[in-house]
Amino acid sequence: MADLMTVEDRRAHLPSLAATGWAAVEGRDAIRKILRFRSFSQAWGFMSRVALAAETMNHHPEWSNRYNIVDITLTTHDCAGLSLLDIDLARRIDRLAEGADVVADHGQPIECLCELRAGQRSH
Repeated sequence: MADLMTVEDRRAHLPSLAATGWAAVEGRDAIRKILRFRSFSQAWGFMSRVALAAETMNHHPEWSNRYNIVDITLTTHDCAGLSLLDIDLARRIDRLAEGADVVADHGQPIECLCELRAGQRSH
């Protein structure tokens, strides 16, 4: 079973993911990225490569595909929030998505997730 990320882990890893287009999901301890590919075929090929990586890790994304758009949410259901598995999978996804455009008009900035999580732990 994976463990929830600590505040220190969040500060260390989430800002670099925010720089690549990952954003906090409002109301959930999760991150989301939306990618636009040039074609359905490119989007589907990307999803196939991610599926193989996810299967190897035994950690799978929540995602949807609409023609050339792939919408990905990462969270770890075992611990009901973000774990280092999500960070590892997000980085693999970023490498596999080379050439795709990031759709940035969604969610809260990922930097806010650190503050949100830290605030929840202090209560």
